Parts: sequence; C-alpha cells; structure tokens
Amino acid sequence: MRIRTTLLAATMLAFAAPALAGPVEDFQKLQDDYWAATLRDSPLFATQVGVKDYDRQIGPLSLVEMDRQAAQAAAFLKQLDAISAASLPPADQANRAVLKRQLEDAIEANRYGERQLLYSTLGSYHDYLAGMADGIPFRSAGDYDNYLARLELVPDRMRSYGEISVKAAREGYVQPCVTMTNFAGTITGNISADPTQSRFYTPFAVQKPENVPATEWAAFQARAKALITAKINPAYQAFADLYDRDLKAKCRQSVGVSAMPQGREYYAFQVRQQTTTNLTPDEIHQLGLREVARIRAEMVEVAKKAGFASREAMIADMRTNPKWFAKSPDELLQVTALMAKTIDGKMPSLFGRLPRLPYGIRPMALATAPGDTTARYQPGSPDAGIAGFYLVNTTKLDQRPFWEIPALTVHEAVPGHHMQIALQQELDMPDWRRNTAFFTAFVEGWGLYSERLGIEMGIYDTPQRDMGRLGYEMWRASRLVVDTGIHSKGWTKEQAVAFMKDNTTLTDANIDAEVNRYISNPGQALAYKLGELKIRELRAKAERELGPKFDLRRFHDAVLGQGAVPLDALEAQINAWIAAEETRA
Repeated sequence: MRIRTTLLAATMLAFAAPALAGPVEDFQKLQDDYWAATLRDSPLFATQVGVKDYDRQIGPLSLVEMDRQAAQAAAFLKQLDAISAASLPPADQANRAVLKRQLEDAIEANRYGERQLLYSTLGSYHDYLAGMADGIPFRSAGDYDNYLARLELVPDRMRSYGEISVKAAREGYVQPCVTMTNFAGTITGNISADPTQSRFYTPFAVQKPENVPATEWAAFQARAKALITAKINPAYQAFADLYDRDLKAKCRQSVGVSAMPQGREYYAFQVRQQTTTNLTPDEIHQLGLREVARIRAEMVEVAKKAGFASREAMIADMRTNPKWFAKSPDELLQVTALMAKTIDGKMPSLFGRLPRLPYGIRPMALATAPGDTTARYQPGSPDAGIAGFYLVNTTKLDQRPFWEIPALTVHEAVPGHHMQIALQQELDMPDWRRNTAFFTAFVEGWGLYSERLGIEMGIYDTPQRDMGRLGYEMWRASRLVVDTGIHSKGWTKEQAVAFMKDNTTLTDANIDAEVNRYISNPGQALAYKLGELKIRELRAKAERELGPKFDLRRFHDAVLGQGAVPLDALEAQINAWIAAEETRA
C-alpha cells in the first residue's frame, strides 16, 4: 500500500510541476538510446548479456547495414557534441569521453574498404557463426527453439559473406598469400557428414535437460540434424568453393596493409585506435627496439645463472627438450588447470576486490586451433549466467611447452583478462560501458602487466619459467618492431619471422601463427606493450609520490575500478587517485 501511495504522489507531483530537461537528462536519454541500438544491432551480443528480445535473430550482414550503423553513430555523435562536458557531473564526463571515442572510431572505421575483409587466419565470420552457441545460455525449451531459428539464418548470412568477400577481392582487399596456406580447412572443418559431430549441434549433444519433454527434445535434435545436413553444410561448402574459385588465387604477394587501397591511412587509424595514443609507427618501432635490447640483456643473465653457455643455448633446450612438452591434450590441460588454481590462491594478496564470475578451462575448437595462437580468453556474462573461459590450444603439442604456462595463465585468466573483464561487468556504470567499452591498449596492457605480477606471486620458480616470462615480454616488445616493420617499413614475412626467432623464446609454430596474426590484424599487437608500460609508469609514480602510504591492492583496484579506458584517461584517473590517497588518514 505504501508503494502505491508513493507512486501516486510522484505521479501527481510530475503533473503539477513538470521537470525541465537538462544536460544530465539529455545525456541519460542518449545513453539509453545508444544501448538500445547496440542490442538491436547485435542480437547475439544481446543474448549474451541477458537481453532476450532478439533471441531468434542474427545481425544482418551487408555493406548497406554497415553504412546504416555508421550513420546512426554519426547521429548519436551529433547529439553528444551538443551536450557540453562541463555541464555534466564527473562520472558522466568520463562516460561522455568514452562514448565519444567509441562513436568516432566506429564512424572512421567504416570509411575504409578494409571493412569488407571479413576473413583471416586470426578470425573469420564463418568461425563466428560456427561458435555462436558458446555464448548462448540454454535453460529452457524456448532457448533451444530460438537457437534453431538462428540456424535457419546461417545460409543467408554465409551467402552475404561470400558476396562481400568477392566484391572486396575485386577492389584489391584480400589477405596475403603467405598467411592463407591452410585457410580452406577453417571452412571445411565446420562441415560434418555426421551432423551430430558438427559445432552447430553442440547444444544438442548433451543429456536431455530435465525441463524439456522427451518428445520435444527428440524433435529439436531432429530439426538440428536436418538443418545442418540440408542447409548449413551446403552453405559452408558453397563458401569453400567460392574461396577456392574466386578468392584464393587473388591473394596478394605483399604482406603489409599499406599495399592495399587506403592502406597507409588505414594503418595510421588502426595504430591510433588500438593504442589510444598519437605515437607514430616510427616512434613505436624505435621504442620496440629499445625494449628488445633491455629484455635481451635480462635473458642473458637468466641463462648464465641457469648454467647455460649462452641465452641461445638455453632457449634451444627449452624449444626442443621433450621433457618440456605434454604427451597428450589432457596432460596439457591438467598442468594448465593446476597452475590456474595455484594463481587463484594468491589473488587476495594483490587485490581488494575480486570478481564473482568464475572461469573454466577448455580446449580451442579443433577446426581453427592448428593455425591459432597458444591460448585466448572468451568472456562470460553474469547476466546470462555464462562463465568466462580460458581456451587452450591442444594441437601441435610439441609447440606448447610447460614453461610458458605460468605467464600464459596470468595473462589469459587471472589476474589478467578474466579478472579485468569480469570485474568490469560488475561495475556500477551504464550498461553500454560495462559491456562494450573495450580499449585494446588497456585490456591487453593489463594482461601483459599481469604477467609481471607473476614475479610477485612467485610462480616463475624455475629458470625456464623465468625465461618463459621474459620470452613472453620479449614477444610483446618484438611486436612493436615487427608490426610496424611489416605495415609501415615494407618488411617481408621472412624478415618478421627471423626477428621473432632471434629474439623470442617462441617455438616455430607459434612464431608463424603470430606473424600471420600481425599481418592479418594490423596495429592490434602494438597495444600490449604500450598499455603495460603505461600501467608500470603509473605504478612507479604512485609508489614514489605516496611512499609508505602506497598500497598495491588499492592501486590495482583503482586501475580496474573504471573499466577499460583510453590510456590518457587512465593516467588522469590514477593521478586523481594519488591525490586522494595523499589525504587519506
């Protein structure tokens, strides 16, 4: 009764004295509209964050749709520019700055013909569709029925994918030949003569859920098998044929994106977007060379202490000695799981706030794993009830050494990606920012900084593990040199591989996959080291200025407390935190 009375009083007050809209209200409405548009335009993402309005849809795929979304972003930006930052409270000023950058990046990204390049060795649209069930919760008969409705849409999206790819190739937007040697397998690997072995069938390859009647479950399974056999397999085969006929032979001999139309401008944009800095490719290249020299000197000292004649001798043993490698996928997963739980037990000493969402460990999909990187993180969703996952590459076991597992795990799981992303999903901030603000320099910079936290955790407790840590840091420093070398200085793939081989501890298969990645995704690899160096710089400043008042747990909570932000925003955020800490009793 009290609730009803309060609502009635509020309604009468609203009619009696209608409020005048102001900048705060205008900005709130803009954020609400932006979030609603994001969910509407990205149905699978909406499902993943617990919004069920679009559960039977897959976002349309066309250049017209890309242009529509860019025009929509421009309209939002125009509204945003009409709202003065000074008229908003501090929290909304931060939200406004992040939203402005996201809108500007979306608008600019759509201006380049490279937007049409939807396939690569790093990730492709066909793989996105094949793995869509991984991010969907299945709890009711309706969830399975909705998924089947989405499967019905797969052939249409695959046709559009093919049409866009052919148009892109005609205009000179194709991948380099050297990265695409095994690409066809990533398409045909999703075609299964037995539909029950298809990735698309995964939700039905489980024991019948208790809340789904047996007859309905059997009908769902039958529909899935029929869709996979009659529609999805042919759609994937058609794209495989199209690739072989119309795309494969048009691959380019050059590896740098600068060789494509608008290539230099596109690379400059990618560098700005990925690093959130105004550094030029040449400045980044030189920074990389300095970092490589510093880390190499540290590696020499580790090898000397371990009793090896040289850094090279130790790395050669680490790359080839059978004792450093698993004999089965299960053994690799078991060693990884033990390391993950060991790290879990050390987390409270470094953080005041830990995420509630757990993470699991599972192997990468076999269709794409052979050409993929060593591991990656797949975000979960507290709202949808989906855990995060640390995905481990269990192929080519002679290329997945035990000594890299500690550094790999702190980066991909905790305190790296799972920690940062799962905490962001819990923060008290607008939905759009909790779920879509992803600045690579922050996210990957934090992941690399987390590798360094492994020193304080004591997990690099053998010379090989310590060399593995330095090798991983060298890997990211080398990226600064190699990425800019390829896309700005005309390096060949052979030059890039030779530089990585000479300086990192990575095995040959990993080096090949990594260089292919830098070729396929220009600029992304630059963000790691630049972000890590900024976080380390800010920590050193806080330690210096706060002295005995410095609390590492509180510093980490402050870094993660606003979610992913551009590096200049992070610097302002930590400067404000230092000032507040100085006055704290």
